[in-house]
Amino acid sequence: MLVLSRKIDEKIIINDNIEITIVSVSGDQVRIGINAPKDVKVLRSEVLEEIEKQNQEASLATAGDEQNTTALLEEMLQTRRIGKDKK
Repeated sequence: MLVLSRKIDEKIIINDNIEITIVSVSGDQVRIGINAPKDVKVLRSEVLEEIEKQNQEASLATAGDEQNTTALLEEMLQTRRIGKDKK
């Protein structure tokens, strides 16, 4: 990890197209401004972690739904076979 010291209004440039500016410092809180191309996704780490958590929960729910659907279809087919056998 690269660690830099910056003062208010000083900038950091990343890859010639991302500019980070120190906007203010108050106690242990630092406000930064980020100027980046629209195609560059900029997220706070806690937001990204929450998105990943929700995606993982959704994929687990989908897997459970698929299992339930498969079991339901098998039950329907079995019921249908039994109905045909009785005729």
